[in-house]
Amino acid sequence: MLEGKAIVGETDMLQTMQKDALHLAAKALDIFEATESTDIAQFIKKDFDRAYGPGWQCVVGMDFSSFVTHNHGCFIHFCVGSLAILLFRGAVNQSREANLFPTFEALNA
Repeated sequence: MLEGKAIVGETDMLQTMQKDALHLAAKALDIFEATESTDIAQFIKKDFDRAYGPGWQCVVGMDFSSFVTHNHGCFIHFCVGSLAILLFRGAVNQSREANLFPTFEALNA
């Protein structure tokens, strides 16, 4: 486990969701080594999917960049020691995406 207090960088989550994210990260770090980033990310993601519905994404590591689209109220980036955790629920512009792929009916016409 990494020692130290979590430092929240950016978030638009409600306080209760933030507390859940920080608690899960601490729990994951009690179970896994800090070098097991994929296991930590999977642990946090699966619990958020269960608690708040599907579509959550989690990135864990010591050096990464990101540029993501997320649902409002569903984003947090925080650090515990040198380990950074990004947790968000992905968002899609449905009207734009609808025009990218032909419908089943259009394919069969």
